Amino acid sequence: MHERWKKLESLSQLDDAIAQSHATPQIIFKHSTRCIISKMVLSQFEENLAAIPEQANLLFLDLLSHRDVSNAIAMQLGVHHESPQVVVIKNGQAVFHESHHSIDATTIAEYC
Repeated sequence: MHERWKKLESLSQLDDAIAQSHATPQIIFKHSTRCIISKMVLSQFEENLAAIPEQANLLFLDLLSHRDVSNAIAMQLGVHHESPQVVVIKNGQAVFHESHHSIDATTIAEYC
């Protein structure tokens, strides 16, 4: 796992990320550790991390271990659950989300 990732493992961390999104973009990568597609998409995303501005926080969610956090993302941000999935949060709202092979660091950077 790349050094820029911060693990997202609790509902309080999600609440903090949403609050921090008013000052700093938050990018959540929802990853299934049992899914080969998720592993491939994560690897491709990490190869292009240089496209993501340094000020953006990268949050890594192992959704199999923390399904409650994934469910809270769907409820609080109005984003239908998918895996793998990226959600960009700014000003307390999801401003972009994408899943599977449509996850692209360059596109995500445009929303930061």
